Amino acid sequence: MRPSQFLLYFLVLGGGFYGSLSAQMRVHVLGTAQDAGRPQVGCTQSCCMDAKGQLLPHEAVVSLGITQADGPASLLEATPDLTAQWTALSQLNNGQAPKRIFITHAHIGHYTGLMYLGREAMNSQLVEVFGTPRLIEFLQRDQPWKQLCDVQNIWPQEWIAGDRILLENGHLEALPVPHRDEVSDTYGFIVQGPSKRLLFLPDIDKWERWETDLDSVLQTVDYALVDATFYSDRELPGRNMAEIPHPFVLETLALSRDWPAEQKAKLYFIHFNHSNPLLDPKSRESKHVEKLGYHIARTGMHFDL
Repeated sequence: MRPSQFLLYFLVLGGGFYGSLSAQMRVHVLGTAQDAGRPQVGCTQSCCMDAKGQLLPHEAVVSLGITQADGPASLLEATPDLTAQWTALSQLNNGQAPKRIFITHAHIGHYTGLMYLGREAMNSQLVEVFGTPRLIEFLQRDQPWKQLCDVQNIWPQEWIAGDRILLENGHLEALPVPHRDEVSDTYGFIVQGPSKRLLFLPDIDKWERWETDLDSVLQTVDYALVDATFYSDRELPGRNMAEIPHPFVLETLALSRDWPAEQKAKLYFIHFNHSNPLLDPKSRESKHVEKLGYHIARTGMHFDL
């Protein structure tokens, strides 16, 4: 894996950049923040504002893009930052727009970007949208998403866990994971390329609630981008963090403390709440995590599969 040297918004605003498709399959990091992005609405703390009261640079909501040497691009998650991420992925794909979107679940940062495919915006035609049966039922039943289906802006596709969605140079697999499933159930994805595999698991309640052992899954993949919403249980004073369960980064570090170095090196933390110090590459916490042999996902990184 080689992290790229550009930023997502350089791609979008600079214009004229078209990525090389030399790799048979490449996964691009298009955003790393939790659903509400960074800075977050209503936040006036130092994690969102500088000493002069100016908002810190925007970090896009978590999303990945897949490009292939001989096939269309695919987007993982339809975030509120879809406009920039769609454009960036198109530029990385020699100007060709993505044809498919894979959605993990129905929390706001993961599906609401679909609105930009509607008549009020792009007015797309039959963009395939893959999701859990409950997610697809929700999109087909409830407005405004139902209109996207009715006028064929999107083409919803039920994805049963265990089924493989074939790509030109590989496939995607869905892994059910426990999460707050108010509207839909939740998947993690395994992206299989010609020679390597990547796990994308941005949301899970707690590792011990998963019927699958994280260590066992990591033994089957080369890279794992996993939920790092909160670094610790001290980030949100005044809120009951049991109501928004995620594995704290400190818990994941403890869980994997005795793993071999090559196993730890597969882990890339992603999906950071605005309060998470891992958003800052220069923070003490970021340096600590990397010193232990783990990685932190950054917008602009890519993984060749």
